[in-house]
Amino acid sequence: MKIKDIQVGQITVALKKPFKTALRTVHSIEDIVVKITTDTGHIGYGEAAPTAVITGDTFGSIKTAIEDYIKPNLIGLEIENIEEIMKRIDKSLLKNTSAKAAVDIAVYDLFGQYHNSPLYKLLGGYRDEIISDLTISVNSPEEMAEDSIEAVKLGYRTLKIKVGLDSEMDMKRIQAIREAVGYDVDLRLDANQGWSPKEAVRIIRKMEDKGFNIELVEQPVHANDLEGLKYVTDNVYTPILADEAVFSPLDAIKIIQNRAADLINIKLMKTGGIHNALKICSIAETYGVECMIGCMLESKLSVSAAVHLAAAKSVITKVDLDGPLLCKEDPIVGGPTFKDYRITLNNEPGLGFKEIGNLKF
Repeated sequence: MKIKDIQVGQITVALKKPFKTALRTVHSIEDIVVKITTDTGHIGYGEAAPTAVITGDTFGSIKTAIEDYIKPNLIGLEIENIEEIMKRIDKSLLKNTSAKAAVDIAVYDLFGQYHNSPLYKLLGGYRDEIISDLTISVNSPEEMAEDSIEAVKLGYRTLKIKVGLDSEMDMKRIQAIREAVGYDVDLRLDANQGWSPKEAVRIIRKMEDKGFNIELVEQPVHANDLEGLKYVTDNVYTPILADEAVFSPLDAIKIIQNRAADLINIKLMKTGGIHNALKICSIAETYGVECMIGCMLESKLSVSAAVHLAAAKSVITKVDLDGPLLCKEDPIVGGPTFKDYRITLNNEPGLGFKEIGNLKF
């Protein structure tokens, strides 16, 4: 099974509600799609999310990276030679992790098809079902409380609350949500680098004193501020999750060895795909550190790859893969089944896609 062609297209999916964080507001998913065709007629799909404020990747840069740098190095390679393919993807150009992730995902989709097995079984096969949280966007305390109540009615037992725009208002947001949903629901906070180290310690301690019982706080300070992240981790009881601070396996080693965070968040758009994500899983497992798996604003196409990784590895204990559930429609036929908080793995080979709607080349 040899790589015959690599095409780059676009997929657009409207969101149910605007997605608001401390960094951006988004109304629809507009992502790059990679389609790899082999000499046997098999097709593998991957997706890249242009998230300039996090990865630095834009729509144009992703398209150029794939077509001009990655594609020429892969044509003619055997799909079963994963190691050589991944080496060539990595050496094609520096950074550009989202572009690399899209190609990586499509290759792993084909790798599963080559072995006639769902991908998660080839990667570890730990479980065939996972449970995700749901993200609550930054809004007024009242609106966030209403959104939280709706999520709980759908069965969600874990909510990820976007904060970081205004620390005093963040306190009001969390208090409103706690009063609305009670204490049987786990709350995770995601500050998206929105606080300074001292501000983060102050507000987290205040939440601890008020008994808000926060499960974890994700990336409270700037991604490059490793000392600041460690300062927060050392001075609060609430577990701290490193997200934007961890792109590569080397980043994970630095975070863990410096004890700068309690947990690691893996996102395929940051790691450059499944290949490096597997390395981070191994590093974290070696050190006894648990991982969360998350996603950017992505359709079911690339989120499905993250689902397969999460199902494969026991070190991934927390799941934040609600991207497809934030969409007005699901244009992807096949793959894992997303039913509110419950995600069930597919039995078809690879990622299990049958048809990709809304796809333009």
